[in-house]
Amino acid sequence: MVSETKHNEAAGESSTASKGGSSDFFATTHWSVVLAAAQRDPGDAREALGRLYQIYTYPLYVYVRRRGYNPEDVQDLIQEFFARLLERNWVDRADQEKGRFRSFLLGALNHFLANEWDKRKAWKRGGRVEIVPLEFDTVESRYRDEPVDPTTPENCYERRWAVALLDTVMTRLQKENENRGEAAAFEVLKPCLLGDAEAQPYAALASETGRSEGAIKVAIHRMRQRYRQLLREEIGRTVASPAEMEAEMRYLFTILAGR
Repeated sequence: MVSETKHNEAAGESSTASKGGSSDFFATTHWSVVLAAAQRDPGDAREALGRLYQIYTYPLYVYVRRRGYNPEDVQDLIQEFFARLLERNWVDRADQEKGRFRSFLLGALNHFLANEWDKRKAWKRGGRVEIVPLEFDTVESRYRDEPVDPTTPENCYERRWAVALLDTVMTRLQKENENRGEAAAFEVLKPCLLGDAEAQPYAALASETGRSEGAIKVAIHRMRQRYRQLLREEIGRTVASPAEMEAEMRYLFTILAGR
C-alpha cells in the first residue's frame, strides 16, 4: 500500500505536468462507467462496476465501521448498497456538476443508511448476487491493524480514498513493467518514486542492477513521468470535467498530508 506520509514527490510534481491530451481520459470517468453499467444487462453491469467496487469498497467500509456498525452488518451493507446503486440507477439521477464521484458515493451511502438499511430484514442475507467477490475477513483484518484514526468518519473515508487511488496507480505502473519483462528492475527502482530525486542512491542501484549510473537516472526519470501521467488519468476518472483536475490534485495531497 502507498505510504500516506511519503505519498510520492514524483506525484507532487504532477499538478503542472503532463497537461497535454488530458481530455482523453475524461471519456471514461467513474460517472460514465456507472451510467453505462446501469443501461446494460446485470452481467455486464457487474463487470463494469467491478473496478470501482474494488477502489471504493475499503474507504466506504472504514466509514461505516467508524459509524459504529459491526463487521457482519458492514459486509451485508456494502454488498446491498452497490446492488441498490445499480438497480435503482441512483447515478443517473445525480447532478454530476455538483460534486466529485467519491462525494456522491458517500452521500448515496448516507441516504441508504438512513432510509434503506433498516429494511434489511426484508431480504435474506446473502440472497443478492455479489457484484464482485471480496474477502471481507481480509478487509476487517486490515481495518483492525491500522493505527487508530482520531478524525471523523468522513475524514477517514477521504484519506482511504486517496490511498486507494495511489495504490491503483502503483499497481498499473507495476503491471506495465511486468508486461515489458522489467518486473525485477521495477522492484529495485520502485523506492525511488519516494523522496527527493537528488537524494537517490544511483551508484548503489547501478551496481545492483548492472547498469550505468546514467541509465539508472534515465530509468527513474521515466518511471516518475509515467507515474505522474497515470495519476492524472486516475484523478481524471473521479471528476466530471477537466476543469476540476488541478483542484482535485491539490486536494489529494492535502488529504494525504493530514491537513
